[in-house]
Amino acid sequence: IDFVRQFRNTNQQTPVVLMGYLNPIECMGYEQFVSAAKDAGVDGVLTVDMPPEEAEDLSKRLQDADIACIFLLAPNSNSERVRKVSEIGRGYLYYVSLKGVTGASHLDLEEVERKIGQIRENTSLPIVVGFGVKDPETAASIGRVADGVVVGSALISRIESSLELTEPEIRQQITVLLASMREALDN
Repeated sequence: IDFVRQFRNTNQQTPVVLMGYLNPIECMGYEQFVSAAKDAGVDGVLTVDMPPEEAEDLSKRLQDADIACIFLLAPNSNSERVRKVSEIGRGYLYYVSLKGVTGASHLDLEEVERKIGQIRENTSLPIVVGFGVKDPETAASIGRVADGVVVGSALISRIESSLELTEPEIRQQITVLLASMREALDN
């Protein structure tokens, strides 16, 4: 939250979504967390371990503060689940394109496209896809069928493989990776 507050000193336009686990939010308390997030300029919250069946209290508080409550959808989410998540979710739906852990290696793009079609039949929310996006080609393929692409593990891997570099050089490595993905998406 402090990082977002600092970021907002120089950038008011870029949407910021906090993604993490419910425990720190519960420790802080829903009311205090939502208030602090709102004051800092947070636009959305994605709590990866909070199913919609248990989200009513936090979701209502976020909605009242004009902060999107964002949910994950898994490859095995059925149409009923998509509708349920769409009813309580705001902002967008985050489709986890792989079974397994983030950074896994095999992404079946045909399956992702099929699943996004099924999700679209059951929601009007934008759909972003994450997990398995590690290069410009994958980002572009997903960008053709989704409303957004999430890149996480590829950035962490780039940082980990660049630890012998200086901080500016690491930033340059990340910039090059993201620029190549942005270019592939734009083309």
